[in-house]
Amino acid sequence: MTGENVAGMAVPREASERLRDAPMRRKPTINDVAQVAGVSFGTVSRVLNDAPDVSAATRKRVLQVIKDIGYRRNRAATALVTSRSMSIGILSDGSPRFGPVGTLMALENVARKKGYATTVISVEKPDEESVQAALDTLDDTGVGGIIVIAPLVEMAAAVWNASFRVPVEMIAAGASSTPNVFTYSENQELGARLATQHLIDLGHTDIAHIAGSMDWFDGRVRKRGWEAALRDAGLSQGLCIEGDWSPRWAYETGLKLVREDRVPQAIFAASDHTALGLIRAFAENGVRVPEDVSIVGFDDIEGSDFFLPPLTTVRQDFAALATMSMEVLTGAMEGREVDRTPIAPTLVVRNSSTRAVPSLRT
Repeated sequence: MTGENVAGMAVPREASERLRDAPMRRKPTINDVAQVAGVSFGTVSRVLNDAPDVSAATRKRVLQVIKDIGYRRNRAATALVTSRSMSIGILSDGSPRFGPVGTLMALENVARKKGYATTVISVEKPDEESVQAALDTLDDTGVGGIIVIAPLVEMAAAVWNASFRVPVEMIAAGASSTPNVFTYSENQELGARLATQHLIDLGHTDIAHIAGSMDWFDGRVRKRGWEAALRDAGLSQGLCIEGDWSPRWAYETGLKLVREDRVPQAIFAASDHTALGLIRAFAENGVRVPEDVSIVGFDDIEGSDFFLPPLTTVRQDFAALATMSMEVLTGAMEGREVDRTPIAPTLVVRNSSTRAVPSLRT
């Protein structure tokens, strides 16, 4: 039986078991799936490509047969039939920081779910020579497109000056697209605005920013969002200290603020790790969070809800970022237009921020 009118049929057990139990003879093919499921080759192909014109019952049936007989899609054969590579390249600077690592893991996961193989290359020193060599290596492997995770301004500059033959997308917060390289990112400036506005809404007027490195796009746009929120509220720009994102640096900065009696009413910290260092420095010196100083972080790292106190922070959605980044890249590979509106982060309010009490401050 072929076609899709098979909704209530049970998968023939003998055929399924015969194919499943004969792995040494040959690998199951798409024709085997069609035969066991009682549908056409075209129907199986539409299911594999997630086409909309397949009934839910038939889709479920075909997917169950695929699982039962152990069919695995042949990406090389698919590429030959469709004249489209089923592999993408990912270029990273190898940063161990939360954002780049979270982005890389999410991209690999989303690509695999969409049927794409991934080749990942990292460059320790992202200059023009190393970036060009990495792009050439990815191109030589036959990838259909490349996503560059570029938190560093230096790496983005090298990509902009590079040459390549396949579509290249760069994940770089706040960076503009060029004729050769298109960009996509989460709207981190909006996230910084949300964090700062939350503190403004609590009545704080002295809001500092303990910032990340300005060598990073992330550091630049988060600082810009803090500045914009204060400006829109008619507040003067508070203290801003730029650092390296690490808890150690933030801890030492917090100690210095205590020694110099410069602890502000409220702090927007550029990352949760920055917030963690500040909280420890303050706790060791009798400065209470949030009673004496409210703190808001950025990232919503695992465990931020178990800080003492639990941290108010801005949550980045790496899964959504990866999904949209893949959609943007495959759209370029297939020559179709895709909405490139940056996704929005969300504010997660916990216990590290509270309403300002002017009468308790000097």
